[in-house]
Amino acid sequence: MVAAETLTARPASFPPRPDSPGTPEKRGSGQRWIGRYVRGLVGLDVAIAVLAGWAALGVVFGAVPLHANVVHLLMAGALPIAWPVVLAANQCYDRRQLFVGSAEYDRVFRSGVALAAVVALAAYLGDLGLSRAYTVVSLTVTVPGTVLGRMAMRRVLHHGRRHGRWLRRVVVLGHVRAVADLCRQLRRERYHGMSVAGACVPVANLARHGGLDQLDGHLVVPGVDLPVYGSFDDAAYAVEAAQADAVIVLSCPELDGPAVRRLAWQVENDDTDLILANSLMDVSGDRITVRPVDGLPMLQVTHPRLRGTGRLAKALSDRIGAALLIVLTLPLLAAAVAWIRLTSPGPALFRQVRVGRDGRPFTMVKLRTMYLDAERRLAGLRGDDPDNVLFKLHDDPRVTRAGRLLRALSIDELPQLFNVLAGHMSLVGPRPPLPDEVARYPADMGRRLVVRPGITGLWQVSGRADLSFDDAVRLDLRYVDNWSLSLDLVILLRTVTAVLRRSGAY
Repeated sequence: MVAAETLTARPASFPPRPDSPGTPEKRGSGQRWIGRYVRGLVGLDVAIAVLAGWAALGVVFGAVPLHANVVHLLMAGALPIAWPVVLAANQCYDRRQLFVGSAEYDRVFRSGVALAAVVALAAYLGDLGLSRAYTVVSLTVTVPGTVLGRMAMRRVLHHGRRHGRWLRRVVVLGHVRAVADLCRQLRRERYHGMSVAGACVPVANLARHGGLDQLDGHLVVPGVDLPVYGSFDDAAYAVEAAQADAVIVLSCPELDGPAVRRLAWQVENDDTDLILANSLMDVSGDRITVRPVDGLPMLQVTHPRLRGTGRLAKALSDRIGAALLIVLTLPLLAAAVAWIRLTSPGPALFRQVRVGRDGRPFTMVKLRTMYLDAERRLAGLRGDDPDNVLFKLHDDPRVTRAGRLLRALSIDELPQLFNVLAGHMSLVGPRPPLPDEVARYPADMGRRLVVRPGITGLWQVSGRADLSFDDAVRLDLRYVDNWSLSLDLVILLRTVTAVLRRSGAY
């Protein structure tokens, strides 16, 4: 047992504590499921490619694919083989790219571009007479279908992790407060797939119980009831006792370069992963490059892609997407306008000045969901709580009867498509702030204004009005710093499910 008086004794047979509903698998089983998951991805990708190839035959050459010529039949047969190969070449089955984040979807899109280039080159050099329509239809089904399939697989994975399945057991090394903070975060964000089974803390913490509590004769990290297996020198013992699959090393002065190297030597025989945490916040993996300098691995963080071709691609996709959505939703928009006019006196549209990119004001348009004197009532309802800067209330008395349903289904947001078409907004981006909010922004929050505000965003698919003010700001900043077209697509797809669930909509 680790006692206050000695550092040599260790806790005997300290049972790892389950920290969530369900008990995480024992060591080793936390890794075996990865192979099954990857094989499932391969099977799904093959099935989608088969469907895409034959669907393209049906669309281009009629309902009976046998009318197609031999070249297109061969293409339909080759696509299920070529597509997984191209995906594998782009590391789409590498576990470092899977499970969380948008890097996996980025690589799927790159694979689609690569496959299109290979097909075009082969058709040109071989004079195959391949139909452009066939190529466009097959790839249009294959790439988005693959993304949707992988999103569904990930959703199943995250659901299982919330219930204690498919988790990796980890031991955390660091100072008591940092260990407790990480443990709380991993328990809150189960989708990361890590179950903290124990900790090792500095010798000074053990010698005087620095910040530690005792439970059943054992030392624990307070607030999270996490067993402490000893000091940093006891990491190998902790891995064995906790049946851990990985060790997470938090930043602290005691764990310098030589100490981390010795730690790696301790755990290498157990096939235990070593994960080093750093002080970077909300930086996606594709922005980080490891550059060794005289044996010292340095992390280079690239700047967000907010200028040049990235901005042009986003602007084009916004305009095209907005135009298509306006055409598709125009009947629904007209019906909503008529309903508002019939059930509440006043105009059907609500106009309000918001702040756009680079601090430029613009007039945002929405369907009116409140009574005409809503702005006058606002001052009386707003409290001193900073969360009210976002300001939406449950059972808001300012909202009309028609407005409640329009808000619940996000139909009131449809006129903002015209703002997107005009270049004031984007389909995806930070929440458009009010001028008085911007006037109270601290320096960091001004970062939200370097991109166009969006109709939807990370804040929209992560709880909307149920979010605290700090969480909404954090998500907006994460989006700005890690923007990509694939991230936009993921957010748009998640927006559909968020609207159907009516999560945070009131």
